[in-house]
Amino acid sequence: MTDPRRVCVVTGGRADYGLLQWVMRDIAAEPALALQLIVTGAHLEPRFGETVKVIEGDGFRIDARVPLDLTDDTPAGVGRSMALALSGVGEAVERLQPDLLLVLGDRYEILAAAMAALLHALPVVHIAGGDITRGAVDDAARHALTKLSHVHLATHEQAADRIRQMGEEPWRVHVVGSPGLDHLRRTPLLDRAALETALGRPLGGRNLLVTFHPVTLAAEGGLTQVRALIAALDETAGDATVWITGVNADAGREAIAAALADWARRRPNTHLSDSLGQMRYLSLMKIADAVIGNSSSGLYEAPSLGTPTVDVGDRQAGRPAAASVIHAEPSAAAIAEAIRQALAAPRGSGETPYGDGRSAGRIVEVLKGLPDRPTLLAKQFVEAAS
Repeated sequence: MTDPRRVCVVTGGRADYGLLQWVMRDIAAEPALALQLIVTGAHLEPRFGETVKVIEGDGFRIDARVPLDLTDDTPAGVGRSMALALSGVGEAVERLQPDLLLVLGDRYEILAAAMAALLHALPVVHIAGGDITRGAVDDAARHALTKLSHVHLATHEQAADRIRQMGEEPWRVHVVGSPGLDHLRRTPLLDRAALETALGRPLGGRNLLVTFHPVTLAAEGGLTQVRALIAALDETAGDATVWITGVNADAGREAIAAALADWARRRPNTHLSDSLGQMRYLSLMKIADAVIGNSSSGLYEAPSLGTPTVDVGDRQAGRPAAASVIHAEPSAAAIAEAIRQALAAPRGSGETPYGDGRSAGRIVEVLKGLPDRPTLLAKQFVEAAS
């Protein structure tokens, strides 16, 4: 009997874990595959919600923990954290001896994990390559991950086309949809009463869900933009209850988090959480009157739930967007107008460019059908047709 193919998943925070959860469950349930798990980044930090406990609560065995000391959000501090990710994941790979490394997205710790795999001649499978997000260094990291990877699981056809444009062989590129939508299809969300119990406080008559992350290519890391967002909310939120989720562990995080925390302290019916967890976050997203900020979840999950999105600035610029997404320039006036439009709009249809919520099954089938390690590692650059 052939031994199962060992697939080592790396997760660095609540955002990628929410997308990977059903992929991990389906890998673990497949006899031809064996799940290994490396947990790193914000998962291990109490001030980011210590979401490693969520992973353990979901029943997953953690094979390696790689702390990154996320105490310094300057570029030099992020560089040191990235170095810890490179060495720590490398040591974990040396011990676990996986057959594949599976990563998602575009964060610096994920880029470091792929670099560690490169040094160990370990094939990398990358989910969500080929996207464009013009307002963040994540864009460059994502494209670098494409060139470091050996199998590409794109969330939509346009992304797959871009991966092929980067010289990747077509047989390595698969369109699977966004695995985040699997969570919406396969996990019953909380109703209003259960959500209030889980949150420990009542929902409002109107509810706004706000998530704003650093804009790593903008001046001051996006601090001017978050101040414009706060001014717009002061003008438009009225008596709505505002729910603010924690800020990503990127350069410039501390100033943005401080601005949001200061506003939350001053405004009634405003609640700030380091991490709501996937169930509470998505359940709140479904009930909310609008999702506001610059998180990818406003483009991925919110449209599938019918919730209008106000997408601020260019952090997500270049991603396909459903009709329920309203883009706003990062000025107070433009954001306020977009919020008014979102609050006046009917619920969306649920149509999205990111698939049908059956991504995890497709990913498992791709993993099962991959050729042997030498074939995966022998990448050929496909020249563009003249």
